[in-house]
Amino acid sequence: MNAIITGATKGIGRAIALKLADDGYNLAICSRDEAALAALASELETSGVRVHYLVADCADKTAVYNFCDFCSQVFGQIDLLVNNAGVFLPGSLLDEDDTAFEQQLQLNLNGAYYLSKYMGRKMRSQRSGHIINVCSIASKQIKENAGSYSVTKWGLLSLNNVLRDELAKYNVKVTAVLPGSTLTASWDGTEIPKEKFVQPEDIAESISQLLKLSPAANVDELIIRPINF
Repeated sequence: MNAIITGATKGIGRAIALKLADDGYNLAICSRDEAALAALASELETSGVRVHYLVADCADKTAVYNFCDFCSQVFGQIDLLVNNAGVFLPGSLLDEDDTAFEQQLQLNLNGAYYLSKYMGRKMRSQRSGHIINVCSIASKQIKENAGSYSVTKWGLLSLNNVLRDELAKYNVKVTAVLPGSTLTASWDGTEIPKEKFVQPEDIAESISQLLKLSPAANVDELIIRPINF
């Protein structure tokens, strides 16, 4: 089985990569940090899987398509795409600089659109595959001080739903994962106790389990929130 993960060197992406390697998936990963990619690849390879990596900024259309071509070259078949790369820039939509919205739009939505379109066509031809989009609880609920982030994540959920509708007839599954507050670098410096958060490993384990369901079973949405935050 061959899987692609974007934004794989930190937080949720890293946890997913480690879990999928344990599950026996060969991996193609990307991020903007070559040293971190190389270190993660070495760690993942201890699970006995093949790991390929490429430096790519998923906010850059050309870089995204270069990564798509790279994945097609190293893997004949693509079984899983995890659109994980994203950024959260806190702020009021009315008061923030336009660049805050544009940066989040390019990474949180546009990058996933290009990857999903490219890999979705391959999966359509294969008549198999699974696309997982790491959205957010902000895809469904307005969050204070997260205006533009919420807009882009609502857009990602909409993209997920369109993909699911278009690909279902080709036996391709599409799932939206909507985490609540998860302990990643976005919360660096917080005084909230770590045990109050969803852990990245919780997301990874949940994805691992839904990938084991029968061929006819698709999890449309998976919401994971802290029980008492």
